[in-house]
Amino acid sequence: MTETTDLGTPPPGHLSEGLDARLVVDRGAFRLDVTLAAAPGDVVALLGPNGAGKTTALRALSGLIPLTSGHLLLDGTRLDGTAPESRPVGVVFQDYLLFPHLTALDNVAFGPRCRGAGKAEARAQATEWLDRMGLADHAGAKPRRLSGGQAQRVALARALATRPRLLLLDEPLAALDARTRLEVRAQLRRHLAEFEAVAVLVTHDPLDAMVLADRLVVVEDGRVVQEGTPSDIARHPRTDYIARLVGLNLYKGRAEGHTVRLDTGPGITTTEELSGPVFVAFPPGAVTLYRDRPTGSSARNLWHCEVAGLETHGDQIRADLTGELPLTADLTTVAAAELDLHPGAPVWAAVKATQTHAYPA
Repeated sequence: MTETTDLGTPPPGHLSEGLDARLVVDRGAFRLDVTLAAAPGDVVALLGPNGAGKTTALRALSGLIPLTSGHLLLDGTRLDGTAPESRPVGVVFQDYLLFPHLTALDNVAFGPRCRGAGKAEARAQATEWLDRMGLADHAGAKPRRLSGGQAQRVALARALATRPRLLLLDEPLAALDARTRLEVRAQLRRHLAEFEAVAVLVTHDPLDAMVLADRLVVVEDGRVVQEGTPSDIARHPRTDYIARLVGLNLYKGRAEGHTVRLDTGPGITTTEELSGPVFVAFPPGAVTLYRDRPTGSSARNLWHCEVAGLETHGDQIRADLTGELPLTADLTTVAAAELDLHPGAPVWAAVKATQTHAYPA
């Protein structure tokens, strides 16, 4: 049995509606300490690398893992310490966990039945939800006869049929192939937009998070390292993980006017005029590569580098560079061939000041 310490009382001024939680969970050497707040209608995405604590947070919200300390309130009612089945929470698992011996209709009806609805009422609600999901013609099908996208929608309908005040989605699109994922992501976005309570989405896919969520909470090593709107996170990453996630080169240094002196490495010229600790970022596509030092380039930033590796990135080639300034650069396959790029090749990397973006650290 897991020993739980005194959970204490929630802080004053907690939300009377929506989610108000501080999730503290100790699991061996790992500690999760994450604060989440969301109003009804909000979709929050928990984003982070493997082992960051995203799934632990989701399991704590659902009641599958007890809190070591902190609090969990939903619409002003304290839930920590209550059994999972008594919480007004719906969960969509990564592998859906549909009952293989039940039809799609009975899988969806299972939720309302667990909440006390009679068989006829539960099946009527299930029929309505399957119709809303565009699955009325598949009501009699068992899970093995459903496609991945159809199974995902049945699982979502089952969770929503209980009319939860908190909807938890654990990597809901991870099991789908690329084509199905695109279609189901659009459908899921529409259903989440219509959901009137709080939804929390766990994902490692930045596109899923950016498309589906109103707000991102980035977790690393059990802690929140950054939160904000998708556009703010994408434009102002504050850790290397986030920068890689949104596809930016990111550095930290001290600004002196239009120059940022990096903590390690050379200076970078920017258009912003700042003072003090800053981050500076630019996309790989802003980097122009030369085999010889350019003489006519207007770029204010020029560094001597070496190609460490090359890989296909969409319809382009991404070059990982080491040297004066470690960075990544995107270029066309034609440009890579003309430059005769290969691991170990010396290059000059240029970035215009107008392509950089500096902001306070």
